[in-house]
Amino acid sequence: MRRSLQLLLSSLLVLGSVFAAPQASWAYPFWAQQNYATPREATGKLACANCHLAKKPTHVELPQAVFPDEVFKVEVEIPYDTSVQQVAGDGSPTGLNVGAVVMLPDGFKLAPADRLSEELKEETAGVYVTQWSDNDPNILLVGPLPGDQHQKIVFPILSPDPATDSAIHFGKYQLHVGGNRGRGQVYPTGEKSNNGVFNASATGTVQSVEAGENGGSVVVIQTADGSSVSDAIPAGPSVIVKAGESISAGSALTNDPNVGGFGQLDAEVVLQNPVRIYGLLAFFASIVLAQILLVLKKRQVEKVQAAEGI
Repeated sequence: MRRSLQLLLSSLLVLGSVFAAPQASWAYPFWAQQNYATPREATGKLACANCHLAKKPTHVELPQAVFPDEVFKVEVEIPYDTSVQQVAGDGSPTGLNVGAVVMLPDGFKLAPADRLSEELKEETAGVYVTQWSDNDPNILLVGPLPGDQHQKIVFPILSPDPATDSAIHFGKYQLHVGGNRGRGQVYPTGEKSNNGVFNASATGTVQSVEAGENGGSVVVIQTADGSSVSDAIPAGPSVIVKAGESISAGSALTNDPNVGGFGQLDAEVVLQNPVRIYGLLAFFASIVLAQILLVLKKRQVEKVQAAEGI
Protein backbone atom coordinates (compact mmCIF):
# COMPACT_ATOMS: atom_id res chain seq x y z
CA MET A 1 0.00 0.00 0.00
CA ARG A 2 2.81 2.38 0.88
CA ARG A 3 4.60 1.51 -2.34
CA SER A 4 1.44 2.31 -4.34
CA LEU A 5 1.08 5.69 -2.65
CA GLN A 6 4.68 6.55 -3.47
CA LEU A 7 4.16 5.67 -7.13
CA LEU A 8 0.96 7.74 -7.24
CA LEU A 9 2.70 10.77 -5.73
CA SER A 10 5.60 10.45 -8.18
CA SER A 11 3.20 10.33 -11.14
CA LEU A 12 1.35 13.41 -9.89
CA LEU A 13 4.61 15.33 -9.52
CA VAL A 14 5.67 14.46 -13.07
CA LEU A 15 2.31 15.45 -14.52
CA GLY A 16 2.32 18.65 -12.49
CA SER A 17 5.73 19.65 -13.80
CA VAL A 18 4.62 19.05 -17.40
CA PHE A 19 1.42 21.08 -17.22
CA ALA A 20 2.77 23.80 -14.95
CA ALA A 21 5.56 24.83 -17.32
CA PRO A 22 4.58 23.96 -20.89
CA GLN A 23 6.68 26.78 -22.37
CA ALA A 24 9.88 25.07 -21.25
CA SER A 25 9.14 21.77 -22.97
CA TRP A 26 6.43 21.97 -25.61
CA ALA A 27 8.72 23.77 -28.04
CA TYR A 28 11.21 20.92 -27.97
CA PRO A 29 11.39 18.39 -30.82
CA PHE A 30 10.59 15.68 -28.26
CA TRP A 31 6.96 16.80 -28.35
CA ALA A 32 6.72 16.16 -32.06
CA GLN A 33 7.58 12.52 -31.30
CA GLN A 34 4.64 12.34 -28.92
CA ASN A 35 2.11 13.80 -31.35
CA TYR A 36 3.07 12.35 -34.75
CA ALA A 37 3.55 8.71 -35.70
CA THR A 38 5.96 9.81 -38.44
CA PRO A 39 7.67 13.19 -38.92
CA ARG A 40 6.82 13.36 -42.64
CA GLU A 41 3.30 13.90 -43.92
CA ALA A 42 1.97 12.62 -47.24
CA THR A 43 2.50 16.10 -48.69
CA GLY A 44 6.21 15.89 -47.87
CA LYS A 45 6.02 18.46 -45.06
CA LEU A 46 7.89 17.59 -41.88
CA ALA A 47 5.96 17.80 -38.61
CA CYS A 48 8.23 20.50 -37.17
CA ALA A 49 6.80 22.99 -39.69
CA ASN A 50 3.41 22.75 -37.97
CA CYS A 51 4.73 24.64 -34.93
CA HIS A 52 7.70 26.55 -36.39
CA LEU A 53 5.92 28.68 -38.98
CA ALA A 54 8.78 30.83 -40.26
CA LYS A 55 10.79 29.40 -43.17
CA LYS A 56 14.57 29.43 -42.76
CA PRO A 57 17.42 27.79 -44.72
CA THR A 58 18.87 24.41 -43.81
CA HIS A 59 21.84 22.70 -45.50
CA VAL A 60 23.02 19.10 -45.52
CA GLU A 61 26.28 17.43 -46.53
CA LEU A 62 26.77 13.69 -47.02
CA PRO A 63 28.72 11.36 -49.34
CA GLN A 64 27.41 10.80 -52.84
CA ALA A 65 27.84 7.04 -52.40
CA VAL A 66 28.65 4.64 -49.55
CA PHE A 67 29.61 0.98 -49.32
CA PRO A 68 27.67 -1.65 -47.32
CA ASP A 69 28.33 -1.74 -43.57
CA GLU A 70 30.20 1.58 -43.75
CA VAL A 71 30.11 4.38 -41.19
CA PHE A 72 29.63 7.82 -42.73
CA LYS A 73 28.36 11.16 -41.49
CA VAL A 74 25.43 13.37 -42.36
CA GLU A 75 26.11 17.01 -41.48
CA VAL A 76 23.06 19.25 -40.98
CA GLU A 77 23.90 22.96 -40.98
CA ILE A 78 21.45 25.33 -39.26
CA PRO A 79 22.66 28.88 -39.95
CA TYR A 80 21.36 31.96 -38.15
CA ASP A 81 22.61 35.21 -36.67
CA THR A 82 23.90 34.29 -33.21
CA SER A 83 23.66 37.91 -32.06
CA VAL A 84 19.84 37.81 -32.04
CA GLN A 85 17.81 36.63 -29.06
CA GLN A 86 14.36 35.11 -28.81
CA VAL A 87 11.75 35.40 -26.06
CA ALA A 88 11.72 32.61 -23.52
CA GLY A 89 8.55 31.15 -22.04
CA ASP A 90 8.57 33.79 -19.31
CA GLY A 91 9.11 36.62 -21.80
CA SER A 92 12.78 37.22 -21.01
CA PRO A 93 15.39 37.37 -23.83
CA THR A 94 17.45 34.25 -24.35
CA GLY A 95 19.64 32.55 -26.93
CA LEU A 96 18.22 30.29 -29.60
CA ASN A 97 18.23 26.52 -29.39
CA VAL A 98 18.59 24.30 -32.45
CA GLY A 99 17.38 20.84 -33.40
CA ALA A 100 17.38 18.55 -36.42
CA VAL A 101 15.57 15.51 -37.75
CA VAL A 102 16.97 13.10 -40.35
CA MET A 103 14.78 10.49 -42.05
CA LEU A 104 17.12 7.82 -43.40
CA PRO A 105 16.16 5.07 -45.87
CA ASP A 106 15.10 1.74 -44.38
CA GLY A 107 18.09 -0.22 -43.15
CA PHE A 108 20.25 2.83 -42.43
CA LYS A 109 20.65 3.60 -38.73
CA LEU A 110 22.70 5.41 -36.12
CA ALA A 111 26.26 4.05 -36.00
CA PRO A 112 27.18 2.32 -32.72
CA ALA A 113 29.75 4.03 -30.53
CA ASP A 114 32.36 1.29 -31.01
CA ARG A 115 32.33 1.91 -34.79
CA LEU A 116 33.08 5.63 -34.56
CA SER A 117 36.48 7.01 -35.44
CA GLU A 118 38.24 9.43 -33.12
CA GLU A 119 37.34 12.27 -35.47
CA LEU A 120 33.65 11.36 -35.41
CA LYS A 121 33.70 11.06 -31.63
CA GLU A 122 35.03 14.62 -31.38
CA GLU A 123 32.47 15.96 -33.87
CA THR A 124 29.55 14.33 -32.02
CA ALA A 125 30.68 15.16 -28.49
CA GLY A 126 27.82 16.62 -26.46
CA VAL A 127 25.19 15.64 -29.05
CA TYR A 128 22.60 13.09 -27.95
CA VAL A 129 20.83 11.44 -30.89
CA THR A 130 17.48 9.71 -30.29
CA GLN A 131 15.24 7.57 -32.48
CA TRP A 132 11.81 8.84 -33.45
CA SER A 133 10.41 5.62 -31.98
CA ASP A 134 11.52 2.10 -31.11
CA ASN A 135 10.14 0.93 -34.44
CA ASP A 136 11.95 3.60 -36.47
CA PRO A 137 15.74 3.24 -36.04
CA ASN A 138 16.18 5.04 -39.37
CA ILE A 139 14.50 8.28 -38.15
CA LEU A 140 16.89 10.26 -35.95
CA LEU A 141 16.29 13.35 -33.86
CA VAL A 142 18.59 15.82 -32.09
CA GLY A 143 17.65 18.78 -29.90
CA PRO A 144 17.36 21.08 -28.25
CA LEU A 145 21.00 22.19 -28.25
CA PRO A 146 22.56 25.64 -27.69
CA GLY A 147 22.53 27.20 -31.14
CA ASP A 148 25.72 29.22 -30.75
CA GLN A 149 27.66 25.97 -30.26
CA HIS A 150 25.84 23.64 -32.65
CA GLN A 151 25.09 25.38 -35.92
CA LYS A 152 26.33 22.18 -37.55
CA ILE A 153 25.02 18.86 -36.20
CA VAL A 154 26.77 15.63 -37.20
CA PHE A 155 24.84 12.35 -37.43
CA PRO A 156 27.09 9.23 -37.59
CA ILE A 157 25.29 6.72 -39.82
CA LEU A 158 25.84 3.01 -40.47
CA SER A 159 24.84 1.78 -43.93
CA PRO A 160 23.09 -1.61 -44.31
CA ASP A 161 24.57 -4.69 -45.95
CA PRO A 162 22.48 -6.47 -48.62
CA ALA A 163 24.52 -9.61 -47.96
CA THR A 164 22.97 -9.92 -44.49
CA ASP A 165 19.56 -8.37 -45.19
CA SER A 166 17.59 -9.55 -48.23
CA ALA A 167 15.26 -6.54 -47.98
CA ILE A 168 18.13 -4.17 -48.82
CA HIS A 169 19.24 -3.61 -52.40
CA PHE A 170 22.01 -1.62 -54.03
CA GLY A 171 20.88 1.63 -55.59
CA LYS A 172 19.91 5.24 -54.93
CA TYR A 173 18.06 6.20 -51.74
CA GLN A 174 16.48 9.44 -50.56
CA LEU A 175 16.89 11.22 -47.22
CA HIS A 176 14.60 13.86 -45.70
CA VAL A 177 16.27 16.44 -43.46
CA GLY A 178 14.87 19.23 -41.30
CA GLY A 179 16.65 21.87 -39.21
CA ASN A 180 15.11 24.17 -36.63
CA ARG A 181 16.33 27.20 -34.74
CA GLY A 182 14.36 28.95 -32.01
CA ARG A 183 11.01 28.28 -30.36
CA GLY A 184 7.78 27.61 -32.21
CA GLN A 185 4.82 29.94 -32.62
CA VAL A 186 2.28 27.19 -31.95
CA TYR A 187 2.24 24.38 -29.39
CA PRO A 188 1.29 20.86 -30.57
CA THR A 189 -2.02 21.37 -28.76
CA GLY A 190 -2.84 24.23 -31.16
CA GLU A 191 -2.36 27.04 -28.63
CA LYS A 192 -0.22 30.05 -29.50
CA SER A 193 3.09 30.47 -27.74
CA ASN A 194 4.36 33.89 -26.69
CA ASN A 195 6.78 33.73 -29.64
CA GLY A 196 4.35 35.03 -32.23
CA VAL A 197 1.93 37.79 -33.22
CA PHE A 198 -1.29 38.26 -31.23
CA ASN A 199 -4.33 39.61 -33.06
CA ALA A 200 -7.50 41.45 -32.13
CA SER A 201 -10.52 39.22 -31.59
CA ALA A 202 -13.05 41.95 -32.42
CA THR A 203 -13.49 45.19 -34.40
CA GLY A 204 -13.71 48.39 -32.39
CA THR A 205 -11.71 50.99 -30.51
CA VAL A 206 -8.90 50.26 -28.05
CA GLN A 207 -10.32 51.32 -24.74
CA SER A 208 -7.20 50.64 -22.67
CA VAL A 209 -3.99 48.64 -22.43
CA GLU A 210 -3.65 47.22 -18.92
CA ALA A 211 -1.10 45.12 -17.08
CA GLY A 212 -1.84 41.41 -17.16
CA GLU A 213 -0.65 38.35 -15.29
CA ASN A 214 3.02 37.34 -15.08
CA GLY A 215 4.27 40.42 -16.92
CA GLY A 216 1.73 40.21 -19.73
CA SER A 217 -0.80 42.76 -20.98
CA VAL A 218 -4.54 42.98 -21.56
CA VAL A 219 -5.92 44.99 -24.47
CA VAL A 220 -9.54 46.03 -23.87
CA ILE A 221 -11.52 46.68 -27.08
CA GLN A 222 -14.86 48.51 -27.10
CA THR A 223 -17.07 47.27 -29.93
CA ALA A 224 -19.71 49.21 -31.88
CA ASP A 225 -22.55 47.86 -29.71
CA GLY A 226 -20.89 49.23 -26.56
CA SER A 227 -19.62 45.92 -25.19
CA SER A 228 -16.01 45.29 -24.24
CA VAL A 229 -13.71 42.48 -25.30
CA SER A 230 -10.44 41.71 -23.49
CA ASP A 231 -7.50 40.14 -25.34
CA ALA A 232 -4.81 38.75 -23.04
CA ILE A 233 -1.22 38.94 -24.28
CA PRO A 234 1.53 37.00 -22.47
CA ALA A 235 4.92 38.43 -21.58
CA GLY A 236 7.26 38.63 -24.57
CA PRO A 237 5.57 40.35 -27.52
CA SER A 238 5.38 44.16 -27.41
CA VAL A 239 1.94 45.78 -27.68
CA ILE A 240 1.84 48.13 -30.69
CA VAL A 241 -1.66 49.61 -30.27
CA LYS A 242 -2.70 52.53 -28.06
CA ALA A 243 -5.86 53.62 -26.32
CA GLY A 244 -8.27 55.38 -28.68
CA GLU A 245 -6.97 53.60 -31.78
CA SER A 246 -9.49 51.99 -34.13
CA ILE A 247 -8.74 48.39 -35.05
CA SER A 248 -10.42 45.59 -36.95
CA ALA A 249 -10.76 41.94 -36.06
CA GLY A 250 -7.59 40.04 -36.94
CA SER A 251 -5.31 43.07 -36.96
CA ALA A 252 -2.03 42.79 -35.07
CA LEU A 253 -1.95 43.90 -31.45
CA THR A 254 1.75 43.08 -30.99
CA ASN A 255 4.99 42.93 -32.90
CA ASP A 256 6.43 39.64 -34.11
CA PRO A 257 9.19 38.60 -31.66
CA ASN A 258 10.14 35.45 -33.58
CA VAL A 259 13.71 35.34 -34.92
CA GLY A 260 13.90 31.60 -35.60
CA GLY A 261 12.32 29.20 -38.03
CA PHE A 262 12.44 25.81 -39.71
CA GLY A 263 13.80 24.53 -43.00
CA GLN A 264 13.71 21.16 -44.74
CA LEU A 265 15.23 19.57 -47.81
CA ASP A 266 15.77 16.22 -49.51
CA ALA A 267 19.08 14.56 -50.32
CA GLU A 268 20.23 11.36 -52.03
CA VAL A 269 22.83 8.70 -51.31
CA VAL A 270 23.83 5.67 -53.36
CA LEU A 271 24.40 2.32 -51.69
CA GLN A 272 27.21 1.20 -53.94
CA ASN A 273 28.11 -2.40 -54.75
CA PRO A 274 31.90 -2.83 -54.28
CA VAL A 275 31.95 -5.35 -57.17
CA ARG A 276 30.85 -2.59 -59.52
CA ILE A 277 33.75 -0.43 -58.37
CA TYR A 278 36.18 -3.30 -58.86
CA GLY A 279 34.74 -3.86 -62.35
CA LEU A 280 35.03 -0.16 -63.17
CA LEU A 281 38.66 -0.10 -61.98
CA ALA A 282 39.40 -3.19 -64.05
CA PHE A 283 37.82 -1.52 -67.09
CA PHE A 284 39.94 1.59 -66.58
CA ALA A 285 43.07 -0.56 -66.17
CA SER A 286 42.30 -2.41 -69.41
CA ILE A 287 41.87 0.90 -71.25
CA VAL A 288 45.20 2.17 -69.91
CA LEU A 289 46.90 -1.09 -70.81
CA ALA A 290 45.42 -1.01 -74.32
CA GLN A 291 46.67 2.55 -74.82
CA ILE A 292 50.17 1.60 -73.65
CA LEU A 293 50.29 -1.43 -75.96
CA LEU A 294 49.03 0.72 -78.84
CA VAL A 295 51.83 3.25 -78.29
CA LEU A 296 54.44 0.48 -78.01
CA LYS A 297 53.16 -1.13 -81.21
CA LYS A 298 53.28 2.21 -82.99
CA ARG A 299 56.88 2.74 -81.88
CA GLN A 300 57.75 -0.74 -83.11
CA VAL A 301 56.22 -0.07 -86.52
CA GLU A 302 58.11 3.23 -86.77
CA LYS A 303 61.42 1.46 -86.04
CA VAL A 304 60.76 -1.19 -88.71
CA GLN A 305 59.87 1.46 -91.26
CA ALA A 306 63.01 3.42 -90.43
CA ALA A 307 65.18 0.32 -90.79
CA GLU A 308 63.68 -0.53 -94.19
CA GLY A 309 64.13 3.06 -95.35
CA ILE A 310 60.49 3.60 -96.01
